[in-house]
Amino acid sequence: MRIVGTTIPDEKRIDISLAYVYGIGRSLAGVILDSAKIERSKRTKDLTSEEVNKIQSYVEKHIKVEGELRQVIRQNINRLKDIKAYRGVRHARKLPVRGQRTKTNSRTVRGNTRKTAGSGKRKVELK
Repeated sequence: MRIVGTTIPDEKRIDISLAYVYGIGRSLAGVILDSAKIERSKRTKDLTSEEVNKIQSYVEKHIKVEGELRQVIRQNINRLKDIKAYRGVRHARKLPVRGQRTKTNSRTVRGNTRKTAGSGKRKVELK
């Protein structure tokens, strides 16, 4: 079954499989199913076409998902960069945005990768 361009698994419960769509989590999937009056324990393969249409129409009308959501997030980040907010500057430099430490973590992002330390002894050539 496909919802908003995403294939969701048939064997899982519908509340779990809806979370495969970008922008829909477990709790939002529950809200969608409650509004469509569909049991959460039902398997995806057991849904009727009418129930699938109810889910699709609700998602299209009320929720931003997939490409549209990614576009909104990208616009928000670009807005922060344009106004030169602290968070925007951190995004631009590809550093942690939410206050994480950078001395020990995020080394790979900063380009400070360290090779694993050896024993410190030089290998002596055998003669």
